[in-house]
Amino acid sequence: MKKLPIGIQGFASLREDGYVYVDKSEYIYYLVQQGKAFFLSRPRRFGKSLLISTLKAYWEGKKELFAGLKIEKLLADDPEAWKCYPVFHFDFNGTNYQSERALDKMLDEHLRRWEKEYEITDTTGELGERFRNLLIEARNRSGLRCVVLVDEYDKSLLEAMEKPELEEHNKALFKGFFGTLKGFDEYLQFVFITGVTKFEKVSIFSDLNQLRDISLSKEYAGICGITEQEIEENFAEEIAATAENWDMSITECRAKLKSCYDGYHFHPKGEGVYNPFSLLSAFAEKDFGSYWFSTGTPTFLVRKLKQNGFEVPRLTDGSLYANEADLTDYRADDADPIPLLYQTGYLTIVDFDRVAREYTLAFPNEEVKYGFLNSLIPEYLPAYGALHGNDVFTLRRYAEQGNTAGMEKVFTSLFASIPYTNNDPVFEHYFQTVIYLLFVLLGQFTKCEMHTCLGRIDCVLECTKYIYLFEFKLDKSAEEALRQIEDMKYADVYAADPRKLFKIGVNFSSEERGLTEWRVEE
Repeated sequence: MKKLPIGIQGFASLREDGYVYVDKSEYIYYLVQQGKAFFLSRPRRFGKSLLISTLKAYWEGKKELFAGLKIEKLLADDPEAWKCYPVFHFDFNGTNYQSERALDKMLDEHLRRWEKEYEITDTTGELGERFRNLLIEARNRSGLRCVVLVDEYDKSLLEAMEKPELEEHNKALFKGFFGTLKGFDEYLQFVFITGVTKFEKVSIFSDLNQLRDISLSKEYAGICGITEQEIEENFAEEIAATAENWDMSITECRAKLKSCYDGYHFHPKGEGVYNPFSLLSAFAEKDFGSYWFSTGTPTFLVRKLKQNGFEVPRLTDGSLYANEADLTDYRADDADPIPLLYQTGYLTIVDFDRVAREYTLAFPNEEVKYGFLNSLIPEYLPAYGALHGNDVFTLRRYAEQGNTAGMEKVFTSLFASIPYTNNDPVFEHYFQTVIYLLFVLLGQFTKCEMHTCLGRIDCVLECTKYIYLFEFKLDKSAEEALRQIEDMKYADVYAADPRKLFKIGVNFSSEERGLTEWRVEE
């Protein structure tokens, strides 16, 4: 089996140590040929750091690292290729920016290292002034203009999002520091900046007028991530090994990988890509686990959804829309959480209205969908979890056993745990959200359909031996719910099905804030 570069972010070590490399070098060629300054937004753990490292190796003239890659052939007749330029690589990974002046310290450490390299003794000026002096000295010494590579510039801003004063300090620091690039064209050969999102009012974007944002560019849609073709070219053995481990056919294994980890689109007509971290981890473990999602939970985003009273069913009903500015810029005072959900990788582009220039967004795949909803439900239900026997796995077991009393117990207990404060939204919002979350999460393991349209059953749950038809009412009665199932003849479609069918009518009370009636008919 090949050495899989899980978590490997250094291009040199990847190539020298024999890890498999999905060849993205042609993108380096196009970037160098087409422009001077670029910004790329991609979710975390999507290969941005490896891309920056690859650019660094190119600009340092390390031709040997690119032997046999596409860029070697593209540059075969270019006498100007493979020069060693002065490179200033800012890597904002690996530091906790929750404390004051953490960003100041990080920038100072970068500058001190380079000042020592270029034998600059006067280090008393402001950070931005010291950076300008470095650019001037590097240009004078090498005779070549400088390359500036900035990896995860926004990490210090994202970590300070719930600390407004610290966030404003870091924004101001960036203004003074990277604002130095404005008017310094004669000293700059190439600039490339990556991040999760493009923060509004950060001077990198306002001062660098020539900066091209390629985050939604069709030609660069596949610059990070792994395409279907790249899987075919690089991972046939890994697919075969994973399929064998699960007693699957190759076709079944590929379909499972696709449903779990594919689906990311960064342009309506651009190539779709798999999450590289999850895909490589799946190959290493020969299993379909939740890898990317387990590396970091979206705590801030989950709280934001709840605080804003967001209608959670919209996450899967096809009613999430955004314009281009929403997908590229982040505004701290924006109450709409949808743009940040896209930028952080929890939503992706699934359609585009060219007339209105409006994007439709949705979960990219099952890993993200179920991972995000699992992290959301404890915000609404404090008693949710295996410790209390109030979780989706317990519900599934009861459903597979035909134990409707057990299912009633779980629902009753969960809704009884909802805290009441004067600041809580109306119970109807909780009622709709929790029912939706529970049954969509059940859909991981059984056939489960949620309906909201008039004249259709609220929920159908199909298990190995049993079928459940649910009708939910708020401030009415379970008897009325059962009567609707009967009057609308919801069960007729299952008349020839040999499985045992349960009709379940449920009523919730907004006054008592809980489940008050549960009636079952077989």
